[in-house]
Amino acid sequence: MAAYINGFDENNQRISTQQLLQKIYAALEAGETEFEVLSSGHHDIGGPLWSEDGKPLKFTVKNPGQRVGAFGLAGTEITINGPAPADVGWLNAGATLILKGDGGDTTGHCAASGQIYVAGRGGTRTGSLMKHDPAHNPPEMWILKNTGSFSFEFMGGGIAVVCGYDAEEFESVLGDRGCVGMVGGTIYVRGPVKGLSNDVWMLELDDGDRQFLTDNMPVFLDKIEKTQLLEELTDFSQWKKIVAKTYEERQSIERITMREFRLDKWVEGGIFGDVVTDDYDYVAGFVNTDEGRLKIPHWQNKSFSAPCQAACPTGIPTQDRIALLREGKTAEALELVLRYSPFPASVCGQVCPNLCMDACSRRYLDKPVAMQELGRLSQDVEAPEMLPATGKNVAVIGGGPAGLSAAWQLGLRGHSVTIYEGDEEVGGKLRQAIPSERLPREVLGAEVDRIKSIGVNIETGHQIEQGNFDEIRAKADALVIASGAHNPVVIPFPGHERMLKGLEFLKKVNAGKNPKVGRKVVVIGAGNAGMDVAIAAYHMGAQQVTAIDVQRPAAYQKEIDQFEALGGQIQWPVFTEKISEEGLHTKDGRLIEADTVIISIGERPDLSYVPREWLTDRGMMDVDDCWQSKQAPGVFALGDTIQPGLLTHAIGSGREVSEYIDDYLNGLELVAKHKPEMIPQSKLSKESFQARNRGRFQIMDACEEVHRCISCGTCRDCSMCLESCPEGAIARKENLDGSFEYVSDKQYCIGCGICSGICPCGVWAIEKVIV
Repeated sequence: MAAYINGFDENNQRISTQQLLQKIYAALEAGETEFEVLSSGHHDIGGPLWSEDGKPLKFTVKNPGQRVGAFGLAGTEITINGPAPADVGWLNAGATLILKGDGGDTTGHCAASGQIYVAGRGGTRTGSLMKHDPAHNPPEMWILKNTGSFSFEFMGGGIAVVCGYDAEEFESVLGDRGCVGMVGGTIYVRGPVKGLSNDVWMLELDDGDRQFLTDNMPVFLDKIEKTQLLEELTDFSQWKKIVAKTYEERQSIERITMREFRLDKWVEGGIFGDVVTDDYDYVAGFVNTDEGRLKIPHWQNKSFSAPCQAACPTGIPTQDRIALLREGKTAEALELVLRYSPFPASVCGQVCPNLCMDACSRRYLDKPVAMQELGRLSQDVEAPEMLPATGKNVAVIGGGPAGLSAAWQLGLRGHSVTIYEGDEEVGGKLRQAIPSERLPREVLGAEVDRIKSIGVNIETGHQIEQGNFDEIRAKADALVIASGAHNPVVIPFPGHERMLKGLEFLKKVNAGKNPKVGRKVVVIGAGNAGMDVAIAAYHMGAQQVTAIDVQRPAAYQKEIDQFEALGGQIQWPVFTEKISEEGLHTKDGRLIEADTVIISIGERPDLSYVPREWLTDRGMMDVDDCWQSKQAPGVFALGDTIQPGLLTHAIGSGREVSEYIDDYLNGLELVAKHKPEMIPQSKLSKESFQARNRGRFQIMDACEEVHRCISCGTCRDCSMCLESCPEGAIARKENLDGSFEYVSDKQYCIGCGICSGICPCGVWAIEKVIV
């Protein structure tokens, strides 16, 4: 007894196709081989299925949806009681389909094996793309009545029989434009045929044809229960045979122009003749060059910044530095870095949190490129060649990283620079706040000496007040305010006078004064500066240090790891109520015992020497997008005098402000500069790079990193695009200045996009042409 598969649930509501098919699969796994399916437009019933032991499967289906019997396999028989919509027997691979009604469009589409018996008519494109694999029996499709237009389009094999029964009202039993593009197979047809494609011949039957029809017509009529029509349909005087022309026979056909075809044959007047003006002369081929391309490649070298460069506040183009190292131009590579920062060894190589490494594309393969080691290469490099003296004088107030960076850049541009520093040595927080174990003093000293070597005049112990500020400004052609932020922020909760100030504490530590701390220390603030304070407290003899913050600690992970390795603890969120002899009291009633409490939540600049109207409401310098004071032309400010930031922000602002000052001194209009967009990871072909050292990662030689850098957005001159272009459309062009570029010749380029897909650096871009 057949398994009954109902397409409705217990509430008589239609279930989904997925649910119905799952019912069939479950019954099949239970050993059922015969199925009675009550469908309601459910699609894909009947294939591809098979039984575990190879027993034949039999389906009886009523009211199916599209693709009944699609992918049907040998050993499956499907009977459809009534008509069926599109794609009956689509890609049939051996099943027998019996359709006791009309078939929709594309009945038997792409059938490759098996039999399809239709007791009614077939829709448009019936039998299109039928084919025959010589390893299997050819597919057969038998149709009692007639088909719609475009029947057997691009047929490549198999056998079709169209009986033309009950089709007297039609001009052609194959519809209009039947057999277009037919290249193989045989069609037996009974009844009138018109509008047949020129790709085929219509011939009389031979003895073999008649024998085939005699042997198989009874089988067909028995399947569709129309055996009474056997005598009528075996009157072979009414039958013809259609076969495809050979290649040679097609060549003899009279050719017409594409214009003639489009205007006269395709649709009279052109398919869009009433709404579009077209000359009908230009016809785009399958593969086009020049203006006919759908995609156009562009070599966009340096149109995007690399992730490392975009993430670096100093803007060092490490991809360019590594390209020079790769070419063996070591001196040029190290000089390039000095054009961006006077502190590559001190900051990049020692104390920088290395945001560039966090952004490095190489981390998606193994480990980021080793920026610290690359930075240290520049420690003892001599200063780059300076531009000729301009005769212009620039005063810089503040000898911290921002002021030194600005002075360095201005000196290289040929300007005379004087730094006015209040302390006995320049270096600012690099010298005063960062422990020597993190930044060896000989490294910092070597880089400060390099700044002095280009003629930058440094006056230390020079405290700035309003009187001498006006005097300094009057003598200079331009003035830079880079005095930093050295006034610690203190919150006035009860007992605040008991606290030490973090920056002052660090200054004493680095000056060798060994400030005393208690056995238990609490540090308010868990940023990078707070971690420096907490670690220094351990070095000064503390046995237990606790850092607290009102929010998630802002310190970088490696700073936190170093602190916790010493035994330190971080608590957050913690809100301070008061400070007492016992320690720090929190607002939730807890006591964190402490002999010493140090606050390190930031500093503010002391700008009392400038007119109040030059400042913002927050007491910072009020500058425009070019770092120039809004109230005083020729006065520029940067670093912590504008807003708090990292050391690299200070250095980067020094370089940028020097460019604006140079324009100002040359009488040019100041225009704000914008960083280029960072290259998207999707433009890079990281598959071209092999992962290395995924386990223990050691850098033996910083110069070896040149083989790991992906050179994001900057052409590494690998010539992969040139060698892979199938049309040879790409050429490498060398310019007179020694640079190079890759160009694509539109005369040969077909817009395939291989250059873009294979470029490891994302330099080739593909523009999609909108048509």
